[in-house]
Amino acid sequence: MAETTRNETVTCAICVGVFDLADVVPGAVLHGPLLEKIRAKAPEWRETSYLCLPDLHRLRHEYLAESLTTEHQELNTLQQEVLASIEQNEAIARNINDEFDDERSFGDRLADQVASFGGSWKFIIIFGIILFAWILFNTILLLTMRNTFDPYPYILLNLILSCVASIQAPVIMMSQNRQEIKDRKRAEQDFKTNLKAELEIRTLHAKIDELITHQWQRLLDIQQMQMDLMEEMGSHHAWEREQHQESLAAGDETSLGGLPNPVEQSHEKDPGR
Repeated sequence: MAETTRNETVTCAICVGVFDLADVVPGAVLHGPLLEKIRAKAPEWRETSYLCLPDLHRLRHEYLAESLTTEHQELNTLQQEVLASIEQNEAIARNINDEFDDERSFGDRLADQVASFGGSWKFIIIFGIILFAWILFNTILLLTMRNTFDPYPYILLNLILSCVASIQAPVIMMSQNRQEIKDRKRAEQDFKTNLKAELEIRTLHAKIDELITHQWQRLLDIQQMQMDLMEEMGSHHAWEREQHQESLAAGDETSLGGLPNPVEQSHEKDPGR
């Protein structure tokens, strides 16, 4: 149980360390699962006890880890990285594109270029022009010279197209596999970012609740001080009013004592009576 000292310092109920009031949280503002965890570690915990900020952060980290373990049975590598970033107060977001591009080899860059060119309108137009020119040239030769290197049904052209397709398909698949790995890393990054945001929001909600409770207590104290001040002012005004009435009463008696008595004046005027 915390005991307030003369130097405005208190003792933490968990680590039994001495801290300033600015570095601790009063027990009255703690509630919910975090309060249950504190009571499990400190059975003598009371509402008048105090908890230092380092122990508060550590208990929150343990509560978040236990919550994730309960929801997912075990913490995977991504969740451990998120908890580590929260504990170390580090940013977890990073640019996946730059990291992925730096790891590419020459073959990976070549596959990306081939896949990019093979999936564009530029490739379709050029390839269509080559096919049309090939067919037209062989048709003209066939009509004029009755002899051509690739007559209809253009077996050589079909062989070239088959070779191009057999080479282009694996290259495109290589690029697609790399894109799939990149998408998986991006999804993992999004998951870690969302998980950290969720945990930070939970912590923020708890801090806001504590702040509201603390500010509410301060407002109640200020209101009580104002009521005491108003009572003092009312008592002072009542005392001044009584003093003023007493002074007025004393002044009236003095004025009445200075006036002449009418009966005595009449005797003085008529001594025979």
